[in-house]
Amino acid sequence: MEGAWGRILHPLQLTDSGRPQLFPGEVECQLLDGIDLELEGQQQQQQQLQPLRSGVLTLTTHRLLWVDEPHQRSGASVPLAAVCRVYPPKKSIKAIFASPRIRIQVWYASDGRISAVGADRSVVLTLVCRGQANIDSFLGRLEQVLQSKAWETDKASAPGSSSVILPPNSSRLPGAAASNSHASHSKWNPAMAGVSGILRKEQEQWEEADKNLQDAFHDLNALMAKAKDMVVLAEKIRSKLLGGSGGQSMVDEEEPGSKQEMQDWLLSVGITSPVTKESAGALYHQQLSRQLADFVKVPLQRSGGMLAMVDAYCLFNRARGTELISPEDLLQACSIWEKLDVPFRMRKFDSGVLVIQSKEDSDGQVFAKLVILIKTPEALKVGISASDAARAFGMAPALAKEYLLTAENQGMMEQMVFVSLQTCLKILW
Repeated sequence: MEGAWGRILHPLQLTDSGRPQLFPGEVECQLLDGIDLELEGQQQQQQQLQPLRSGVLTLTTHRLLWVDEPHQRSGASVPLAAVCRVYPPKKSIKAIFASPRIRIQVWYASDGRISAVGADRSVVLTLVCRGQANIDSFLGRLEQVLQSKAWETDKASAPGSSSVILPPNSSRLPGAAASNSHASHSKWNPAMAGVSGILRKEQEQWEEADKNLQDAFHDLNALMAKAKDMVVLAEKIRSKLLGGSGGQSMVDEEEPGSKQEMQDWLLSVGITSPVTKESAGALYHQQLSRQLADFVKVPLQRSGGMLAMVDAYCLFNRARGTELISPEDLLQACSIWEKLDVPFRMRKFDSGVLVIQSKEDSDGQVFAKLVILIKTPEALKVGISASDAARAFGMAPALAKEYLLTAENQGMMEQMVFVSLQTCLKILW
């Protein structure tokens, strides 16, 4: 974001498909399309800001994200920690015929940037809803996020700062509670006799069970906090492995088998904030298509530039965890890649096999590799099979077979055989 708005709002990094990059632990809550941003107050008059038109607004657990909808190449963010008050749209007869306006009062520092750190003044940021959106649902979700203050929880639960707090008079050893209860009941008590004693004993058992249940939930919350930290750590290691610079020296010391196993494990780490129909609404398939484009980038590199649709469906659903999608949703997400201008496309072979392929890869490049493969001495003797082509191209045998059939249908195999005969004649002469 450049210009005057870039000096007020925080920058937002976007992925190759145009989706915002989230912080560790940040989760998308709701999306709105057709949102204009306006600034009210003295700062707007000094800066002479023009409104930002027609963008996609994403509410997360940490920020408000605005992305330019027509191009999806620029964006800005507002930290929720800087929000001090939210004014819902006015309900009047005049407001019925106008676009709903949500006014958000935010703090900003002396340099003019919206921030909760060093802020001494406030300004009103207005969201003008041009699209068809459920404003009441958005306001309810925004209120919940502001009350939860997840950005403070993530800072408190950062690695090295979290600790398990045990309740008073409790022990880390699982057998300590049992031994203490056994010692307390080992001596006979006259008050435990009769019907009243049976009721009192039953009441003590219920209290003990309730205490054990509370301790169990306390340990479960601590375990979930640790698991969240482990996911963040795994994502950092995965980015270093894929980057090749920071993590190259770390993995070079290991054996090739363990390195490959570690990469497979880290690449299977799930998507922290999967797009859902509940959060995206009418933008579900568009945002799902962008998220899919970001996800298949690594599997395509590992599979020779082509990935079967069945494999993509299994890998994507595995990464989404419990938020599974249907095959129809996957096909629809792939079918709108041309409109979104992402570097991938869906392709259908003559046999009906559907694959995902990079736009940079073409059949001519594969056919050139086939010519090189068929000139090898072994291929001149026994020919080439789908398995041979799969090993040479680094892809699945079924997809390599489709390439061989395509080359044969286009008459490329005859040209390759002719080239091979010429090579044999040159060797004989």
